Amino acid sequence: MLTAAPLSRFVSTSFVCLLAACAHQSPSGTNTATYKSPPPASKVLSQAGVKPEQLLNRVTWGSNFSTYQQLQAVGTDLFLHQQLWGRATVVPPVVQAQISAMTISQQPLDQMIFALEKRRIAAEQQKGTDDSLRKDYQQELNRLAREAMTRSLLRDIYSPNQLQEQMTWFWMNHFNIHSGKHNLRAMLGDFEENAIRPHALGNFRDLLKATVYHPAMLRYLDNEHNAVNRINENYARELMELHTMGVNSGYTQRDVQELARVLTGVGVNLTPNNPKIRPELSRVYVRHGLFEFNPQRHDFGEKQILGTRIPGRGLNELEDVLTLLSRQPATARYISQKMAVYFVSDTPSEALIQNMAKTFLESDGNIPRTLLTMFESPEFIASLGNKFKDPLHYTVSSIRLAYDGNCIVNTGPILNWLNMMGEPLNGRQTPDGYAMTESAWASPGQMATRFDVARALSAGTPALFKTDNQTMLEKPPAPALANSMYVKTLSQTLGKDTQQTLEQAKTPAEWNMLFLASPEMMRR
Repeated sequence: MLTAAPLSRFVSTSFVCLLAACAHQSPSGTNTATYKSPPPASKVLSQAGVKPEQLLNRVTWGSNFSTYQQLQAVGTDLFLHQQLWGRATVVPPVVQAQISAMTISQQPLDQMIFALEKRRIAAEQQKGTDDSLRKDYQQELNRLAREAMTRSLLRDIYSPNQLQEQMTWFWMNHFNIHSGKHNLRAMLGDFEENAIRPHALGNFRDLLKATVYHPAMLRYLDNEHNAVNRINENYARELMELHTMGVNSGYTQRDVQELARVLTGVGVNLTPNNPKIRPELSRVYVRHGLFEFNPQRHDFGEKQILGTRIPGRGLNELEDVLTLLSRQPATARYISQKMAVYFVSDTPSEALIQNMAKTFLESDGNIPRTLLTMFESPEFIASLGNKFKDPLHYTVSSIRLAYDGNCIVNTGPILNWLNMMGEPLNGRQTPDGYAMTESAWASPGQMATRFDVARALSAGTPALFKTDNQTMLEKPPAPALANSMYVKTLSQTLGKDTQQTLEQAKTPAEWNMLFLASPEMMRR
């Protein structure tokens, strides 16, 4: 219950733009203005003799001739610089037309969900007498989820800003949401488009805030049920354990409980109508799309998190906590380690992690600066070609090579292959995301499935060029591998055993299969 004195002080406070980003105060002793502009491109990679195809296989979703030309035009160092600080994503017109035609590209999330909720309620009312409404509702959720997955894959394959696409997926995996819960299938496209993508190569606090304020995250981790006197700690725990500081990083169960109190009243509203709010609290009620801060559900008492006092004053408490968590040394270390595991090695050195964490803290969570520290490290350069591909990297890199210059119109086969290999997009049920280590993906069964994928791709996959209305290109393109001078040149850099195996191929399709199934194609 709210006492009269704290409530009167709270209501008298001026609240402005609660959803706008708070002004960042620089960490003590740090001049973050130094990091606001991109640094000049260095010559670290060129001086180290980094081979273009090796850099492409790590920084992009997979080397192909189109991206090789992009790199050759500017050189390795400037290419990396452009990938870190480039923003505009331009895909081929045929691909963009597919993306633009999607419902998730045309309809705002709140309007989409309002309409879906009407259908869900109607289906519930007919339950037991007519099941067709429920099936139609579920099919629409599936269709919207497939649109989101398709849009993501098309950008992974065709966008020239490959590092942005890799980091978008990295953060989607870091802030993992499973699509099978509630109506999240309809929300994931917006979560990627408006919470993750704009900040994937931006500032970590901005990224963290965007996920905290998104209805998909709030629904997935049950914070819509978190209210004063009915505390739900699910989101608070994952916010500390998985999203920021990491497990065993110094926070306590008491910190989790206090963070859960901060998060009370932070939830979603799936209807176009606002709830009735008591007059003394109405001015601090916040609604933005589906996001809702309901002060009647909030615990306005004072909190203590990580030794820091958080005065009870509504949504601004959350803004304080986001800054607090983003600037923790434990957060800098945890995020740096995850990036290093993703891009460098399953067991990155302590020195690399510390150097990245130092940049993270000094730049106040600048993601490109932290990545640059990693990319220009001797450890990263020495690791090129050795990082084992998870199924998504293997599949997308194979598609980028096999169909370079051709625009697929149906991602169905790709989605099926990812399902077969155990890494469906948004398919990880637990909030920890998919593992990025070799041991998670190098089983004999996984390798057998990858061989099947290589065989399916080797002679051509017409279904990639077949639309949902069953129209197919008159002559679907065949994979360009065996006839590509770029791929032929790449094959000369492969191991002796692989080259000898390729020489024994009797047909172009067999050569394609052996190349895509080679040990070298399993690494990046």
